[in-house]
Amino acid sequence: MESQSAVSRLAALAQASRLAVFRLLVRAGREGLPAGEVGRTLRIPANTLSAQFAVLANAGLVRGRREGRSIIYAADYDGMSELLIYLMEDCCQGRPEVCAPVAEAADRAACCNPEQGVRS
Repeated sequence: MESQSAVSRLAALAQASRLAVFRLLVRAGREGLPAGEVGRTLRIPANTLSAQFAVLANAGLVRGRREGRSIIYAADYDGMSELLIYLMEDCCQGRPEVCAPVAEAADRAACCNPEQGVRS
């Protein structure tokens, strides 16, 4: 990943409602959620939400697909993974204890632990 892509993704997440949208979509899993449901859940007006989705999509963090009259948005897990890998790739520098807390947290997290009911 190029640093400009990382900056774009981080900038997209550096706003409270966009971060809330992204986190909700990550929790929703790969099937995603209809835009209206995201708006109702987070109490974000439709015009504001549309702009938030555009910023997140342009940054490569969410994808939208049309299903009938609805647009379903889902987290772009590839984009999210690329960003996390980019942020972590130089972290250990030959010292695994530096990254151990992150690895342990991922191991405990429901998203990374199949025994805790991951949704794919």
